[in-house]
Amino acid sequence: MADFDLDRLKFDEKGLIPAIVVDHGSKQVLTLAYMNRESLQISLERRLTCFWSRSRQKLWLKGETSGNFQHIVSVTSDCDDDALVVEVIPDGPACHTGTFSCFTHTIMDGEEE
Repeated sequence: MADFDLDRLKFDEKGLIPAIVVDHGSKQVLTLAYMNRESLQISLERRLTCFWSRSRQKLWLKGETSGNFQHIVSVTSDCDDDALVVEVIPDGPACHTGTFSCFTHTIMDGEEE
């Protein structure tokens, strides 16, 4: 693991930092989740994504119930140290609906009308 000081990270007033999860192979965005310091530490130690569930108010190891674990390849922070990109190799779909990515609803596709 790189010699990065986790104290540099800027967690919000609720102790959370956004984590953009990206597929290592395709570079497709899989999901946006939130981590607190504890879930980030678990993720780094286990090399599996662990998040803070805002709706359930508890830690959530992705794949614990579904088997769709996300194996971490790398974690990087942005220039302000207030957001993360987590590159993963997924065991299956990222979304609870069964889709590969949580981002499936097209709002605009770049084509003019």
